[in-house]
Amino acid sequence: MDQRLIEMLVCPLCKGPLTLLREGELPALACRADRLAFPIRDGIPLMLESEAKSWDPDAAPPPVTLAP
Repeated sequence: MDQRLIEMLVCPLCKGPLTLLREGELPALACRADRLAFPIRDGIPLMLESEAKSWDPDAAPPPVTLAP
């Protein structure tokens, strides 16, 4: 997935910045404000609320910040 594309994406719910998660079975883009992680499958981020999984930013290791 192109890094420039990742940097342009925002959370579809709150329009906040996303962080790239590389832990677990699939990479994901996570929103700290909504505490949701949107999976990336075959290099394509699935930015749908129905595809998102609950994410606890306090329990996870520090992610890579993508947007300021």
